[in-house]
Amino acid sequence: MSAFPRSSDNLNGGPERPNQVRRDELEGAVRETLSHQVAVAHPLSADPAGQAIRRANRIRRRRAGVGLALGVATTVLISSGMAQLAEDTSRQGPPIVVIGDPDPSDRSIPSATSAAPTTAPSAGRLLAGVLITADGKRLAQPTVGPAERAHPLPNGGGLLVVGAETTAGRSLWVTQNDGLVQVLLAGASQIVLAPDGTQVAWRDGADLLVAGVVGTQLIGTVRTPAPDGAEPVRFVGDHVLVRLDPSSPGHVLWRPGTGDLVVGSERSTLNVYGALPDGRLVGQVTTSDPRGACLAVLDPDRGLKPVRTACGPQLSRDGVGEISADARWLLVNGSLGKTDKALLVDLHRLETPLTVVPAGPPATGAVAWRTESEASYVDSSGNLVRVDVKRALAGKSAETSPVPGLQPGDRPVLVTGS
Repeated sequence: MSAFPRSSDNLNGGPERPNQVRRDELEGAVRETLSHQVAVAHPLSADPAGQAIRRANRIRRRRAGVGLALGVATTVLISSGMAQLAEDTSRQGPPIVVIGDPDPSDRSIPSATSAAPTTAPSAGRLLAGVLITADGKRLAQPTVGPAERAHPLPNGGGLLVVGAETTAGRSLWVTQNDGLVQVLLAGASQIVLAPDGTQVAWRDGADLLVAGVVGTQLIGTVRTPAPDGAEPVRFVGDHVLVRLDPSSPGHVLWRPGTGDLVVGSERSTLNVYGALPDGRLVGQVTTSDPRGACLAVLDPDRGLKPVRTACGPQLSRDGVGEISADARWLLVNGSLGKTDKALLVDLHRLETPLTVVPAGPPATGAVAWRTESEASYVDSSGNLVRVDVKRALAGKSAETSPVPGLQPGDRPVLVTGS
């Protein structure tokens, strides 16, 4: 006999279930059970759509990491979201975009080397140009499109690269030392960097703009309306030098944040090469002198009025030229007789007739002063030219050397400020 009393078949102790169930009740119960099962979302062991999205995101990040051409990068930005920097809300902002690359795979680490790269660029990529320092070292950089100028980041962690002019305008890129590539500006008509790399000025639509460079972002954007054709030329202290018309003489200084650009009556300056310690500028002006354009000291407090001129050898109007860090020497393109040369000018002796010293073949692009007496530039053959003031004054020619590893079509771009 069991120790527990025997219970009925129905464990709840209630009345027994009826065994007779009609067909329509059975079908209804089955339908209800199936409908509940369909309504519950069961997790899938595989997610094809999610996998496809993640794979597409990885591909997009890799493309951003290697820095595709501007058009492709812009397409990617449109599909993934475009971040615009906060500015004056009185009008639509310029096309300032930021590209991120959280995926570190497939990054090439930039390094300074004098050896040629071991592999050629992949087919279909746009060459960034061969970036070299003033002492001749070649920088291995991701391909970000044709480059026109380059400058170190303020923190030394990479480069600011200004793209060459295209039908879509110019672009400004950041290439960091860890291989990260970002585009800061797109579609600008002209881009100018401050000598220390902390500011950038550009033309967008009817306005001139200036912003600070912090890390990989542009901040504190300031804008001012500008006449048609006016473009920034260079930074001069805390001012931006603006050329009013690319085809005619005339410049004006604008100090961002203190008011709008005010156009004066000055219409003689052709080019400006830099500033003297007292704040006055050295430039090229048109005069009635039969020898053509002359060097001049310009007073910024008097609307860039020339206060002293020095005429002599014919100076080129291409605007290529730069003043040494101690403001003693000017390296500028010109001609002696019928021969085009880079000329060395002693700014302590600005008098007519202007005395110049031949320094080497004509310069193309930027001139970088390594020290107070040594300068570098690239000539029309793509060679690196190094000018030593003492050698030039002694009548010795500049040192010219080919850039290692140049391929047909490559164009060296000198990194200034390095």
